[in-house]
Amino acid sequence: MKLPENLNQKLENRKLNNSLRKLPAFNNLVDFSSNDYIGFSKSESIFKHTHAYLLENEIFQNGATGSRLISGNHTLYQIAEAFIAEFHEAESALIFNSGYDANLGFFSALPQRNDVILYDELSHASIRDGILMSNAKSYKFNHNDFEDLERLIRKFPDTNIYVVTETVFSMDGDSPNLEELVQLTEKYNCYLVVDEAHTLGVFGEKGEGLIQYQKLHHRIFARIMTFGKGLGCHGAAVLGNTELKEYLVNFARSFIYTTGLSPHSVATILVAYQQLEIEDKTIDQLRQNIIFFNQKKNLLGLKPMFVRSKSAIQSAIIPGNENVKRIAQHLQDKGFDVKPILSPTVPEGQERLRFCIHSYNTEEEIIQVLELLRDLIF
Repeated sequence: MKLPENLNQKLENRKLNNSLRKLPAFNNLVDFSSNDYIGFSKSESIFKHTHAYLLENEIFQNGATGSRLISGNHTLYQIAEAFIAEFHEAESALIFNSGYDANLGFFSALPQRNDVILYDELSHASIRDGILMSNAKSYKFNHNDFEDLERLIRKFPDTNIYVVTETVFSMDGDSPNLEELVQLTEKYNCYLVVDEAHTLGVFGEKGEGLIQYQKLHHRIFARIMTFGKGLGCHGAAVLGNTELKEYLVNFARSFIYTTGLSPHSVATILVAYQQLEIEDKTIDQLRQNIIFFNQKKNLLGLKPMFVRSKSAIQSAIIPGNENVKRIAQHLQDKGFDVKPILSPTVPEGQERLRFCIHSYNTEEEIIQVLELLRDLIF
C-alpha cells in the first residue's frame, strides 16, 4: 500500500523547505560530527577487555532473553550499576537501554497529575517527549534564564515542582550556572533533574560530568547519564537515591516493557567506566583541543558567528537550510565531516554548522577546517 496522501504531503513540504532528512553513508572524513568525544567507541583496548571479561566470566549469552523484570536481569547489571553508582558518588544507578528511554521513562513516570514540570526551552527532544507523556502540567522557561524560572516557580506554591535542564545543551554546547540553579531550587524545595548526556567523559578529573565536578551532586534529585556519547557505547543510567530506583523499576514503562541490554552491551559499559578511571591523558587532550579550537576561531575572526561554548560542541550560526547545507557540503568535499543542523531541528534562522571536538583531532585539522570556513564565509 502507498503512504497516505497527508503523509506524502508532509514529506513534500520537507523537500520544499530543503529540510528532508536522509541517512548518511559511512565516510572516512576527518571527524568533526560524532559524539565520540574521547574516542571510546573505537578503543581497541575497551573492545579487547570487554571480550576478555566475558570469556573469563564464562558469559556466552548473546541476548538478554527478556525484560529485566522477567528474565533479562543478568548478573552483569548488578555489577555495572554498583560500579556506576560508586563512580558517580550516588546512592543508586539504574541502567536503561538508551538516553532516550531513560528520559522517556523518568518524565512519564515521576511527575504526577497535580505536579508541575518546568523545563529549559532548549531541552532535548527525549526530555520533551517524556514530559508530553506525563500527567503533570508543564511550562518552559527561557534558556538559562533563572529569573524567568523563579517567576514560574512562584506561580505554584505548595506544589511538587520538577525543574529540568541539561549541563551541556546538545545544539548550542553551552551550560547553565549550576550553582545558581541549585540554590534557586533549594530555596523553593524543587526537585532538580539534570541531563548530563554531553558531559560524561568530557568534564571532571575522570570525566565524571559537570555536576559532580562542581561538587553539586549531593544536592541534585536525579542525574541522567547517557553512554552513547563520551562513553562510546550504548545505554544510560538514572542516578539518585534507592527509593527513586525502586520507583522507576515499578513505574517507568520504557524500563518495564522492553528487552534488556545484552550481556555484551552491559560489559562494554562496565569496561568503559573502568577505562575512565585511568583515562586522564585522553580527557586532558580533549580539553586542550577545545581551548585551541576557541583560540583559533577568535584569531580568524569567526567568534561572532559561534555560540559561546566551553564544551566539545561548537556551533556556527549560518541562517537558512540551503545556505548551511551548501557550506557543509564544501567542508565535506574538502575531507571534513561537519554536519549542518537544519530547521525544524533548530528554530528557523538558527540553522548552524555543529562542530564536535574530539581528543583525537589534531591541531592541524582544527586549523584547516576553520580556515576553510573563514574562506567560505568571508
